[in-house]
Amino acid sequence: MIYTIENDSIRVQISDVGAELQSIVGKKDNTEYLWQGDAQYWSGRAYNLFPICGRLTDGKYTYQGKTYEMNLHGFARKSEFAVKEQTLDSITFRLKANETTLAQYPFRFDLLITYTIKGASLKTTITVKNDDTQSMIFAVGGHPGFNVPMNEDVPFTDYYLEFDCEKPAKAIVMSPTCYTTRDTEDFPLEGGTTLPLRHNLFDNDAIVLQDMCKAVTLKSRTGKKYIRVEYPDMNYLGLWHAPKTEAPYLCIEPWTSVPAYDSEVDDLETKRDMLRLEAGETYKNSYTISIEG
Repeated sequence: MIYTIENDSIRVQISDVGAELQSIVGKKDNTEYLWQGDAQYWSGRAYNLFPICGRLTDGKYTYQGKTYEMNLHGFARKSEFAVKEQTLDSITFRLKANETTLAQYPFRFDLLITYTIKGASLKTTITVKNDDTQSMIFAVGGHPGFNVPMNEDVPFTDYYLEFDCEKPAKAIVMSPTCYTTRDTEDFPLEGGTTLPLRHNLFDNDAIVLQDMCKAVTLKSRTGKKYIRVEYPDMNYLGLWHAPKTEAPYLCIEPWTSVPAYDSEVDDLETKRDMLRLEAGETYKNSYTISIEG
């Protein structure tokens, strides 16, 4: 089922499958900012990532001597959520542990995804409660894709990303099979802040940044529309579109963790940058998408 929240500036639609965004429309001129999915490139629109971000080697991990299987980015993106509450400008979706999740992930949890609009901004808040009796290990993230161009007669290569601050970023060196390595490399930006877009940036799959500025804006040199993403408490930022294509979109993905190391099956207790939550405790993280239009 598709749910809608809106105000005078923006209309947002969300599916109960994956609590996944389906549409972000600016009411000024009815521009659709969210990628609408196309199997030729990527059929998704804006996955919610839980309890992992990225790939697991062989689709597997171990925990306390047992092997579990889990798909790319975790099970939340394909799970059916219930609506916990809804107002005109906010909606909260809920997924609780069940037989299907426990077969993949041995923790009882309560996952809430809340979307709130204010002006032309959409805030996504991810809340995780540990309903188990043991410490819980997990990661969260977002995977929103945005139309490029944004309903303007502007080529893809006219667009660029502008980070809020001049800060030397590092990119994780990815393996040829799209897993992480233990190496990083400098990721220079024009003027210390700007990344011009070109399709071949993504020929080796995603760019995964760390130590980056915590807000970035997608703009063009000639158009007036923009998309700004703020992710104050996310350690990593993925930038992606389908490799070796001229896909007309860009994903801007705030993550707390990253894919597995190449050829290594993760032990969940030692997996890189995972969050830990004690029994009965609650964790929150959020990111905000703002549009012009």
